[in-house]
This record gives sequence, structure tokens and C-alpha cells, in this order.
Amino acid sequence: MQKLTFNTTKKTVEVIVEGVQEFYFENVPTVKVADGYYEVLQTGDDDRTTPVLRVPINQTNMVIER
Repeated sequence: MQKLTFNTTKKTVEVIVEGVQEFYFENVPTVKVADGYYEVLQTGDDDRTTPVLRVPINQTNMVIER
């Protein structure tokens, strides 16, 4: 099981697998819930939102922090 933490104030996402930080993203306006997965969207320098990571819902606990 992995843990995805989305901080809505800092606009960051951290993914921890077995106690180890595997991914960390900044400038994340939202985490989209799609068909069977969470999709992390990141805003680039050109203000375009791009998907950067997809993780399966059934293997991921998502925590939303303020």
C-alpha cells in the first residue's frame, strides 16, 4: 500500500511507498480522480497543466491536507 499526501495550501504532492518517499511534486493545483487511478496534475512555467503521475486507487491511500 502506498500513501499519497496532497497539501492544498502548499500545492504539493508526496507519495510514500513502504515508508520511503518515492515522488514529490510542487505546483500541483489538483489531484484528479479518474477511472481507477489518481492523476497528479502539475502547472509548468507556461501555466499549462500537465499530468505527471498516475497511481492506482485500489493500492493508494490519499490524504488531503490544508
